[in-house]
Amino acid sequence: MHNEIIDVTDLSKSFGKKEVLKKISFHVDKGEIFGLLGPSGSGKTTLVKCLIGMETPTTGTIHVLNTKVPNLDLTMKIGFMAQSDALYTDLTAYENVDFFASLYGLKGQYKKERIEYVLSIVNLLDDRKKKIHQYSGGMKRRLSLAISLLHDPDVLILDEPTVGIDPILRKSIWEELERMRLNGTTIVVTTHVMDEAEKCTKLGMIRDGHLIAIGTPSELKDRVSVTSIEEAFLTYGGVSQ
Repeated sequence: MHNEIIDVTDLSKSFGKKEVLKKISFHVDKGEIFGLLGPSGSGKTTLVKCLIGMETPTTGTIHVLNTKVPNLDLTMKIGFMAQSDALYTDLTAYENVDFFASLYGLKGQYKKERIEYVLSIVNLLDDRKKKIHQYSGGMKRRLSLAISLLHDPDVLILDEPTVGIDPILRKSIWEELERMRLNGTTIVVTTHVMDEAEKCTKLGMIRDGHLIAIGTPSELKDRVSVTSIEEAFLTYGGVSQ
């Protein structure tokens, strides 16, 4: 029996005359890492914005945690990391995280512990007193990821979370995502990096607004008799399934 945390049915999204997403349907079960794999411009970011209610579907429905999206009550249950970093550049890293922790309603000792924990995950404890304008692009990405984890969300949605992050830290971030998954967090992550796609428990391949294939990494490779996700993506091509 499936424990569906996210259910997307016949989702289409148009901006004016341009149809960006075309009749997309999928579900994500509790404790899965669902990867959306596709090139830039394929529709990944628009899809995740629809999942959190930032964009409204033109047609179709989305339910997250058995609640139809958009719904403000879901805000406290979803962690979201956008492609662009929404940080206050005149504040320190700690002040940024403290501000968002307060927005999430965290208080007292628990707030302090969560702040230190998420900063340690992204290896920024030693840099917590630096102002954001002193941060590199990669450090800003790491801080944005830390903020998305603050309130220990049931659902975590990450849009290209490891862009600009060095390989060693990228590995530790994926280890943390796997730990969260094992503890029951449901994760959606967009990527165009093939080795990250291999780490997902289920993949949706998206191209030109179509979901061209869906399954575990092994299933996707086996269906077309190839040995890598990259070969599988190229084989599935632009054919909608």
